Amino acid sequence: MPPRLDAPRPSAKQQIPMRSRSSRRGSPKHEKQESAWSLTRFFLTLAVLAWALRSFIVQPFDIPSGSMLPTLYIGDYLVVAKWPYGYSRFSFPFGFPSFGGRIFGQLPRRGDVVVFRHPAENDDLIKRVIGLPGDTIALANGKLVLNGKAIARKPLPPVRIPVSANSPCRVIPPAVPTTVVASGKAYCLIPAYLETLPGGPSYTILDEVQQGPGDDFGPVRVPPGRLFLMGDNRDDSLDSRFPTSIGGVAMVPADHLIGRALMTFWSTDGSASYWKPWTWFTALRADRIGNGYTGDVE
Repeated sequence: MPPRLDAPRPSAKQQIPMRSRSSRRGSPKHEKQESAWSLTRFFLTLAVLAWALRSFIVQPFDIPSGSMLPTLYIGDYLVVAKWPYGYSRFSFPFGFPSFGGRIFGQLPRRGDVVVFRHPAENDDLIKRVIGLPGDTIALANGKLVLNGKAIARKPLPPVRIPVSANSPCRVIPPAVPTTVVASGKAYCLIPAYLETLPGGPSYTILDEVQQGPGDDFGPVRVPPGRLFLMGDNRDDSLDSRFPTSIGGVAMVPADHLIGRALMTFWSTDGSASYWKPWTWFTALRADRIGNGYTGDVE
């Protein structure tokens, strides 16, 4: 039977003694265990949040080569949006979780600057989208031809690239390096053009030499589920014009897209040292911060 609400209370001798202050719950050993678990839980939460941010929202990348000059300099650090094209196994750190296809997949627009996984190597690269599935791509004397129509290309004054520790005046033979000094600073001069895709973005490209190895190409048709990508530095970019057997990327599967370049958040000229924090700021190219790649003239 359940105890009666008016049952007599136990005598003092029968009362259960209170736990002492040195009980297990309040013991130093227990408090140490709780503190260790709280710290572990804090770091696990941070790790999960960092993984989610990097996988689904944004991810930082740095530029180690000049294939996207003058849009992106060597030493630029940029933020890449992960959501515009959906998610594949290449969206996640270490390819985990691994699955086939793409979730919430969307094709990029022509002119988007995208980060993607190399089709044959474990490297992340950045190029500009030129051709979508079904497009026909050709180049004649360095001029882009899209779906049978020559793309508008307007000559510009030579682009001035600041000469620095990570950006020497490197050109593709038989081009000859040309430099100019202004306000005590050396600049590399490279012939440039403004290229405008149909219905949209304009951007600056570099064309150093005539009859370069990729100046005559195609025509080829972009297969379903593939993309034709090119670097803005046309004579110094191993892109979809070249097969993977010689270092190019060929037609890139859309599932290999990682994200769209948003903006530069840091840029260094290569003169900084990790062990000398003040050089991080003397090497900073502050005018590069905030540059976007949405298709406006860079």
